[in-house]
Amino acid sequence: MTLHLYFARRFLSAFASIFAIFAIIMFLLDMVEQLRKFDSEVIGFTEIVSLSALNVPQSIYQILPLIVILATLTLFLGLARSSEMVVTRAAGRSALRALVPPVLVALLIGVLAVAALNPIVAATTKEYEARVNRYTNNEAVLSISQEGLWLRQGGSEGQTVIRASHANLDGTRLLDTTFMTFSNDGTAIRRIEARTASLTSGAWELIDAKEWRLHNSDNPERDAIFHENLNLPSELTRDQIRDSFGTPDTIPIWDLPAFIESLDRAGFSASRHKVWLQMELALPLLLVAMVMVGACFTLRHTRFGHTGTMVLGAILSGFTLFFIRNFAQVLGESGQIPGIVAAWSPPVAAICLSLALLLHLEDG
Repeated sequence: MTLHLYFARRFLSAFASIFAIFAIIMFLLDMVEQLRKFDSEVIGFTEIVSLSALNVPQSIYQILPLIVILATLTLFLGLARSSEMVVTRAAGRSALRALVPPVLVALLIGVLAVAALNPIVAATTKEYEARVNRYTNNEAVLSISQEGLWLRQGGSEGQTVIRASHANLDGTRLLDTTFMTFSNDGTAIRRIEARTASLTSGAWELIDAKEWRLHNSDNPERDAIFHENLNLPSELTRDQIRDSFGTPDTIPIWDLPAFIESLDRAGFSASRHKVWLQMELALPLLLVAMVMVGACFTLRHTRFGHTGTMVLGAILSGFTLFFIRNFAQVLGESGQIPGIVAAWSPPVAAICLSLALLLHLEDG
């Protein structure tokens, strides 16, 4: 037990050190990027630092598997150089048993990352995007609730709020739609209810619409106008509506199932969010796979030579697994493969292959 705690402490120390180094480097690089993106006359240096601090957690979270494999290399190369692994084998402990503590620590890191770090990253990412949108005047235009979906657009008359009970996959065709137009001082000007509303180039095309003019009429219901077809000018585009959903990483994993249900109820495709949920749940297993991949190349003693080649092989294998996982995520989001297969098959396959290679190297 003492030996296992020693290995676990060494691995955790290596992970913390590499994590801190990457955090500092990425923070400095992000500050340079923010200084390049924004004019110094628009925001000051303090706000630049704040933006970088909000953006770095997301960057670190994305490369967490690579940090784990680097920590694995640091641990086992250190044990090999100090001959501690040789002593461990001489004492009757196999290399596979020495691998148990790092695997358990990696699993624990993955669970904590999903349960605690994921909501923190989602909050900081959402705040970062909100601030960037505020500085660039590119605010979100869509939100989804139990009452349906809501859109907001600006125009020459003022702001128009749009509510619909359902929509197609990209939000360009709305059903059971209500348009409420407000002047710049907040006065209601017009209300329109339509059976369907389709977004065309520069306008909403309404079918079976009823219009109430609220501003210049003492009896809007009496003066209501029916339109079989009505075009309302709009500056919204399909890309703006799609981007207003927000990326799945801005939603805490605890709130993601309810958000997916809201998307399905509103008629939108929730495939990206479903795949992302499975990817997050599979993260602890991916970190375990990274530890085992790294161990395959570094459990041998340094006196056998080719240490640099083995380290390079471990890093390349880790990057390959990382790439395959991202590629499987793309396939899952596009519907080519089921989301569960996209999320769980890469780490499971990597663990099985690594375990087979370790058993062959250790026991022949």
